[in-house]
Amino acid sequence: MIKKDKIKVLFRHRSMEMGGVEKVVLSMLNNLNREKFELTICLNINQGELRNEFPSHVRKVYIAKGKEDFSKNPLIRKLQLAIRKLKLNKAQKDPSVADRILQDQFDVEIATTYAVYETVLNSSNKNSKKVAWLHSDLTLPSFDPYRENIFNSMKQFDYIIYGSQQCKDILEEKYPDVHFPPGKVILNAIPMEEIKEKALAFIPEFENVPIFVSVGRLDIRKGYRTLLETHQKLLADGYTHHIYVIGNGEDYEMLSKRIDELGVKNSFKLLGTQINPYPYVKNADFYIMPSESEGWPLIIAETLILQKPIIATAVGGVPEMIDHKITGYLTEYSQEGLYFGIKEFLTNKNLVENIQKNLVNIEGKFDNKKIFGAVEEIIQELTGRHE
Repeated sequence: MIKKDKIKVLFRHRSMEMGGVEKVVLSMLNNLNREKFELTICLNINQGELRNEFPSHVRKVYIAKGKEDFSKNPLIRKLQLAIRKLKLNKAQKDPSVADRILQDQFDVEIATTYAVYETVLNSSNKNSKKVAWLHSDLTLPSFDPYRENIFNSMKQFDYIIYGSQQCKDILEEKYPDVHFPPGKVILNAIPMEEIKEKALAFIPEFENVPIFVSVGRLDIRKGYRTLLETHQKLLADGYTHHIYVIGNGEDYEMLSKRIDELGVKNSFKLLGTQINPYPYVKNADFYIMPSESEGWPLIIAETLILQKPIIATAVGGVPEMIDHKITGYLTEYSQEGLYFGIKEFLTNKNLVENIQKNLVNIEGKFDNKKIFGAVEEIIQELTGRHE
């Protein structure tokens, strides 16, 4: 029986494709104190590899079905997608659509990303406290068309949780005249034992050459176009290595075509989405993250836990996670930067050995209990229910 004094918390999220933010959402729902909080997750779309991974004590509802539930018939599927789009558009404008599904009032409503800021702000419950989670560097040029709208939304929240120190500091530095609500930096929690256990699930069949693995969505901001061109140039210069990329996205077809054009299909491999990428990370020689932009990428922390040397672009919160040439290698986002980073790992044995030595006690860097406690404290303070 649910206690009457529990704080009712609603998380709003788009869908559950494999990604860092989705893992953060699951981590919060799994670890927030169930004796203090009654938790509900409302998805716009019941879609993605992680859609059935919510803990049993969390109530899950959704506005529209996912593609997994649609017909295999192309014509019927097209009709179903069109109907879904109409339903989602209506739900965006009319909060009563979600109200009929939720049938409850909440003390706190949390927008997990800027994609659902307006969804939470349009809630019919004007008495709930509204919390925005920000994982992105909003100063990047790619946000130019949306920045003003995102800022206007952020100003209406009661509190903002920043996923990295960098994404908070850069806003204050570049937009000192924009006044945001109170906020705090809370890093993402890392399920360390779960990651280490999953990493032992199987041993991938890798070639007997230096192997780099990367996990991420295949879109332009993740840098895989640049990494592919860099890979081809390194091979041409005599630096043998293979790269495995785990993930899916809008760039998949383009990357596949370019791989064929460059003649590197035997050394640059797209594995698609893997529900358990950790054995690939653990058994590779190196990890590489070529992103143009990031917040506080969970996969970097997970890779550190697996004690794998990392090359990463020094974007977003990554420099907060990696000490250059001590626990990893930081480079600028460019073909030249990635080229020299990969070359260093392939040729500088002392550097790699030193990094591996420094990763032995890296777990002490992550304090999950403190992270969950900080989120709980914010919720309690906002509702006046602080112990």
